[in-house]
Amino acid sequence: MTFTNHIVAVATCRTPYKQKFGIPRQPGLVEARGYVELEPHVNHIDAVRGIEQYSHLWLLFCFHENLAQGWKTTVRPPRLGGNEKLGVFATRSTFRPNGIGQSVVKLHGVVQRKGKVCLEISGMDLLDGTPIIDIKPYIPFSDSITDAIGGIAQEAPHLISVVFSAHASTQIERYAEQESYTDLALLIRGVLGQDPRPAYKKAKDDPKLYQVALYDLDVFWQMAVDDNGQEYILVLALEPGKCS
Repeated sequence: MTFTNHIVAVATCRTPYKQKFGIPRQPGLVEARGYVELEPHVNHIDAVRGIEQYSHLWLLFCFHENLAQGWKTTVRPPRLGGNEKLGVFATRSTFRPNGIGQSVVKLHGVVQRKGKVCLEISGMDLLDGTPIIDIKPYIPFSDSITDAIGGIAQEAPHLISVVFSAHASTQIERYAEQESYTDLALLIRGVLGQDPRPAYKKAKDDPKLYQVALYDLDVFWQMAVDDNGQEYILVLALEPGKCS
């Protein structure tokens, strides 16, 4: 069956995530702040009239950076260590036949930014610039299923400790004085605490120096081991980013 309806983006999501590496694998895991900017053809305050009565929203979006790569019938979910395959429809893989995803986000309010009607949100797991194809209110009595079974994702992922070097701590204090970097340390802890490394890197010693792009900064970090043999993430430095 082929539909003739032409779908166009109704909004664009603005987030701290400037590259795919480091984006939380599910919504609600990191309290990052962002905006949903309405596109010109729907940029009218009446289009969001009454939306502030809801605490959360569903965002339907397009995996726009993956469309050219096509889709796969089976994928290797990170939850399974990258060693087992599941069907694409049994996962939330970004490589899908229609390239459509959905996320639930917290709504903080409606604002005007540079002439655009915007929804201020948090908890998103979206790349900056992601096209939004629809916005719907989250309805708790129907959308929250208390006895649902989550398969391979029944529980939230284990968090790893994040420690800032003296140099990184000094840099964060300096950046925190700027309004655009509010809660920067909290954001870094949230993102890196998810351990964004590929699954195959987590089963062996990993001396690699990693970099995550947040806002217009590159955050450099590596794995370390404490006196008790427990792994943690050591944030080394923050530098002006290449993605800015």
